Amino acid sequence: MQDCPLKITHTPFAVNDIYFCKEMDIDWKEMNNYGCSLIYGHPQGPTGARLIIETIEELVIKDGGFGLIDGCAAGDTAAAIALKVTIN
Repeated sequence: MQDCPLKITHTPFAVNDIYFCKEMDIDWKEMNNYGCSLIYGHPQGPTGARLIIETIEELVIKDGGFGLIDGCAAGDTAAAIALKVTIN
């Protein structure tokens, strides 16, 4: 996960992020640099689209690289996407 400097999560349960960070050896302070997506609501589809755009924008600011987005909804659905932005 060290090759992926940008990590954004969408989960209503802090315990999910705590467990994720522990299992992946990630410092929680490296995640959600602009706050949690839940402040915009919890619907997976529109929030996922927003997170993709936010990830691309933040990777452009960081001169490219990899980004990871993950999320859960209602405790029984999940989504994840890895993105790479290359600046020429």
